[in-house]
Amino acid sequence: MSIAACPTTGTAPITGVVVFEPAVFITLYPMFAGIASTILQFNFDLATLLLANDCCNVVTDALKRERLLGLLTAHITYLFNGTNNGAGVVTPPVGIVGRIASATEGSVTAAAEYASTMDLNAAFLTQSPWGALFLAGTAVYRTARYVPAPQRNYGPFPFYGGPGFGFGGGWGGNFGPGCGWGC
Repeated sequence: MSIAACPTTGTAPITGVVVFEPAVFITLYPMFAGIASTILQFNFDLATLLLANDCCNVVTDALKRERLLGLLTAHITYLFNGTNNGAGVVTPPVGIVGRIASATEGSVTAAAEYASTMDLNAAFLTQSPWGALFLAGTAVYRTARYVPAPQRNYGPFPFYGGPGFGFGGGWGGNFGPGCGWGC
């Protein structure tokens, strides 16, 4: 490993919409090489229902969104289609939904629970390593964000819209609607 210097100026995130390419997906996730590209495209479309693929997304960086949508597509493909590396190693789709809560060996019984102490999103995503990684990678986007209230004008002449004698400041400003005494 090596250390690269941080850029001196802020770099803007790359914006745009992620375009799904089955060949690139199979290169990154070779365990799905034997699954048809139309099925992979359908699973990507399902993934975009869970993580929007547009420019107004909370994940503004398209490269991060591409990685997250790849993980989510791999998770959905694993759940619905299993794995198939194209060389005869096939794992069927997951037949049981949820985590194994109890199992017995004699006379084979297994019980699964979908959610015990976790929420339903976490229960759904922790059924595969890709879903668990998606859940961990999106934790920063699932926290509360502080949005400060608009600044109020408490200047000596609030009708003029700014602190002191200036025009155009404060909330509303420039004699517009919502401005006046007590802005």
